[in-house]
Formats: sequence, structure tokens, C-alpha cells
Amino acid sequence: MDKVERFVKRLARIDIDVKIAVNAPWIYLTHINGKKVKETFMGNHGFTIAFYPIRHNEPLRFTNIGEIFKLIRRYI
Repeated sequence: MDKVERFVKRLARIDIDVKIAVNAPWIYLTHINGKKVKETFMGNHGFTIAFYPIRHNEPLRFTNIGEIFKLIRRYI
């Protein structure tokens, strides 16, 4: 979760408030600056930004940083 927390904090520094939800192994982006995200990406229930690793020695990985920032640009 360290990578996701760092991602959220870095966006907060540039005044972009994001909210996330977790339904393991999916990590969804649910709100951007108070606006509810309606798009879905790599999941059925929301816009997936990352996946929890299945094994303990694997790192958390983001889905597609380019697509994540395209979505953020649309909502700000």
C-alpha cells in the first residue's frame, strides 16, 4: 500500500484530492476532487488503478499510469 499512499499524497500536493476503495486484489479510484468516477477500467466495479500482489514477495503494480492520468485530467 506504500506506493498507493505515496501516489495519493503526491496528488494532494498539487491540489488533486483522490479517494480510493479496495476490493482485494483490485484498488479502485472512486472520487477525484469530490466528483464520483463513473468509468470502469480493468475491473467490473470501477476504475482499477492497481492490483494487490498475490504472493508476499511480489510488488504492488499500477495498471496503466497513462490511463490513470488521462482520467484525472478529465475530472479536474
